[in-house]
Amino acid sequence: MLPITIGRPSRSSPRGVQISTVGKAVFLICEALGIASSVLYKRPEPALIALVIGLYFLFAIRVAEQWEKAAVLRLGRYIGLRGPGIFLIIPVIDEISLYVDQRVRVVEVNAESALTRDTVPVNVDAIVFWMVWNAEKSILEVVNFNDAITMSAQTALRESIGRHDLAQMITERETLGRELQRILDEKTNPWGITVQSVEIRDVHIPQALEDAMSRQAQAERERQARIILGTAETDISSKFAEASKVYINNPVALHLRAMNMLYEAIKEKGSMVIVPSSAVETMGLGGLLGTASLSNQKQ
Repeated sequence: MLPITIGRPSRSSPRGVQISTVGKAVFLICEALGIASSVLYKRPEPALIALVIGLYFLFAIRVAEQWEKAAVLRLGRYIGLRGPGIFLIIPVIDEISLYVDQRVRVVEVNAESALTRDTVPVNVDAIVFWMVWNAEKSILEVVNFNDAITMSAQTALRESIGRHDLAQMITERETLGRELQRILDEKTNPWGITVQSVEIRDVHIPQALEDAMSRQAQAERERQARIILGTAETDISSKFAEASKVYINNPVALHLRAMNMLYEAIKEKGSMVIVPSSAVETMGLGGLLGTASLSNQKQ
């Protein structure tokens, strides 16, 4: 997949000889006035003069859009920028080399099968936002800055991938984007171009590796769950050990606890609890169980 530019086609390219709408309108007005003068004075000279003037303005008038700068060459020598708006050139002698679009542009770059620092093959998609801040430098310093930006971004993306682990690329996309922006901006700034930001859209990894990572994450979660369960069992056992020390020296508290446990067990309807006779005699639970039984029969 080749890098492509998203959005309107760039006008930062030679136009050749192009006639503006304003030039056409001036040419038609001159012709109309010349023909009218020739008819009025019954002489061909006004029409010929108007034709020459109209042709001059037809090729001399140029228009640059609000976001454009036009590079003018006079006999092959750069003489300056023109625009935005209407400007004049000298036909034949002057030439419009470039119309430079100074709006923010977006370029999509892709690094296929690039290896991370831990030797994992990945496909990374990124978007580069850039703009021309100095049209003169962008024309004079580099032949085709559109291709230069795209290729530089793709090369920098591959280099950055090789300096990071897979886990960093997945979890730290913003950091990776800022690093790419800094690398590209240092390279393109002498060209009169600034890279505003780089966004990592997606990181694709092989399906087999994705399945292995999923199993690893599942195993890690299961291990954490078992650790938490074991910690809870340890805490509970320590509490029971502390409670046993209290019950050794206080048998009444132990009897009360047993009675509470039996009450909690038999208070639900339809429940049945089997208690050894020795436990009943020891804790004196006969009266309590009889009372509970009568209560259940009344309900």
